[in-house]
Amino acid sequence: MAKKKILIVDDDKGYLEELSEMLTTAGYDVTAISDGSAAIKAAQATTPDLILMDLRMPVMSGFEVADRLTALTQTSKIPVIAITGYYTMKEHVWLMKFCGIRRCIKKPANPLDIKAEIESVLKEEEAS
Repeated sequence: MAKKKILIVDDDKGYLEELSEMLTTAGYDVTAISDGSAAIKAAQATTPDLILMDLRMPVMSGFEVADRLTALTQTSKIPVIAITGYYTMKEHVWLMKFCGIRRCIKKPANPLDIKAEIESVLKEEEAS
């Protein structure tokens, strides 16, 4: 069985490295990107099975990236999990739904919780 591809997008390079290492160790094929416009290009080039994305980034927010990915035929069906230390689900649930973001994980997050959310969304995708 092929490894599931995960695209991680976060402007915090230290956090990006930690997530990348954790998910690689968990058996995923990981691509790590530190800005929104590069994330859109990477999503088009690699067609990941899932995107794990920070919401608050300079230049292009995770909301904007998710909205643009949803608008592109090639990337519109890729599930996105937001990971953020700034926003809460209650405050942004409508915007997340509008942008196609499936779930939100609050930073700091337990690595096991992140892995569980990823596995849950991937299982939902396989079932649909």
